[in-house]
Amino acid sequence: MTFVRNHAKAMVACDFAVAVTLRFQILYLFVVMDLAARKLLHVNTTPHPNSAWTLQQLREAIPSDHRYRWLIRDRSGIFSVDLDRSVEALGVAVLKTPVRAPKTNAFCERLIGTLRRKCLDWLITLGERHLRGLLREWAEHYNRGRPHMSLGPGIPHPVPGGAIPRKMRGHKVSSGVAIKKRAILGGLHHEYRLEQAAA
Repeated sequence: MTFVRNHAKAMVACDFAVAVTLRFQILYLFVVMDLAARKLLHVNTTPHPNSAWTLQQLREAIPSDHRYRWLIRDRSGIFSVDLDRSVEALGVAVLKTPVRAPKTNAFCERLIGTLRRKCLDWLITLGERHLRGLLREWAEHYNRGRPHMSLGPGIPHPVPGGAIPRKMRGHKVSSGVAIKKRAILGGLHHEYRLEQAAA
């Protein structure tokens, strides 16, 4: 964990999880996250994960001008030696977690737990396309609207221009500023922002 804490800015982590649809179809979720920013870089789903599909997801998650040096992954059978070589060709070294040691990829495990508790446990997915849309909306909320205690609390990728200078006394919002809310996932969550009130 000391190594991870010291080099978090140069690390990404990835992991798989499982979701079940209304018709009991098993879909595999793949997540990639930036450890330092706690930002969800990529999330996607497929009924049949393989190393070629996983490599494509990693290519989409890691930009060409990245600052990452390491990728933390578990020892799932989906990952292959060829996949590791292809990831290393992107300039990222692969760090495999020890066998039966989920705490070594704790950040990604926690992200998946949050995804389950805050999204998947409350919604019935109709199919792969529906799940992909839910994941996209939840990822946007996770990165731009949900405070993370590990960031102080802070938001991994705040909306530009979202902060409005305000003079507050206690819990009172100053005049000329209104609180706006936006429903996420059909009202499962809400995001609140301060905006200039219309004159």
